[in-house]
Amino acid sequence: MTTAELPFPGLQGVPTSEDKLTGKDFTSDQEVRWCPGCGDYAVLKAVQSFLPDLGLRRENIVFVSGIGCSSRFPYYLDTYGMHSIHGRAPAIASGIATQREDLSVWVVTGDGDALSIGGNHLIHAMRRNVNMKILLFNNRIYGLTKGQYSPTSEPGKVTKSTPSGSVDHPFNPVSLALGAEATFVARTIDSDRKHLTSVLSAAAAHRGTALVEIYQNCPIFNDGAFDAIKNPDTKADAIIPLVQGEPIRFGVEGSKGLVRARTGGVEVVSTADVADSELLVHDAHLDDPTTAFALSRLTDAGVLHQSPIGIFRQVERATYDDQARSQIATASVGQDDPHAALSSLISGGDTWTVV
Repeated sequence: MTTAELPFPGLQGVPTSEDKLTGKDFTSDQEVRWCPGCGDYAVLKAVQSFLPDLGLRRENIVFVSGIGCSSRFPYYLDTYGMHSIHGRAPAIASGIATQREDLSVWVVTGDGDALSIGGNHLIHAMRRNVNMKILLFNNRIYGLTKGQYSPTSEPGKVTKSTPSGSVDHPFNPVSLALGAEATFVARTIDSDRKHLTSVLSAAAAHRGTALVEIYQNCPIFNDGAFDAIKNPDTKADAIIPLVQGEPIRFGVEGSKGLVRARTGGVEVVSTADVADSELLVHDAHLDDPTTAFALSRLTDAGVLHQSPIGIFRQVERATYDDQARSQIATASVGQDDPHAALSSLISGGDTWTVV
């Protein structure tokens, strides 16, 4: 990916080849404080090593987080950053992205932070298509507050807050994002460095809201939540790789595949029972999100016996921040003082005096 391909037309100060940054340049002097074995370490290292590929100065990158274990991220990156308040990171990032076209804006959040108190902010950021990248760390538990069930915990989950088992029906983050018509939706795994990095690259190159769900293990309060997709003995049958333009096959030696179901969705079949031409070919660029949504529903609410991994949707649509700036620029045409012109527009028209 070259600098010319990056979706930040207002950027200034792109590094030259002489001062090309490395992963070490994006590593802060703060001691990383997560529990031993936490999946956050792997994601942090992948992000630190990936950021130099953006070809941007550290001053042109900002990470905004909410509250939770994942939300310590800005402390560990030597970029601009903000540890904001619970659930509000997408709202704050929306303001930054709208005001500052020259910044690459990233949100780091967790399943509790994003999908519980922050759910409303999340869906509207995706609906508006604000130019930001949202990394949603999903460990299916509240880790920072010591092990309560979260909006993605499976039914029957026994935790400190649900000693008799959760009776909640969980969110599927990818389904939620597709329902909000996000223009880029993907899922990856903390322990798969190559796949994680490739998805982050695609997200960074996308202009608009990019949501990346990252399956991330919490070894203290929810260890083993993703064993099915990480265990060498089961992951071939559990992971359904989504590769653009290729028939969707999975299982040992591609023994399973996906076809259209009579209900209109998709279903798993044995590839020995169908012709290759019947297999569903993955196309993330379809403007209609129906097929992507059907793929997302293959992930159950239990122990994730099967889960599509990859980019579900990647389409182009005008962004909220570009359109907002365009309106301001239009209102300021011919004015010596653009701010005065905007003030006149806001205060113009019918007014009332309240006495």
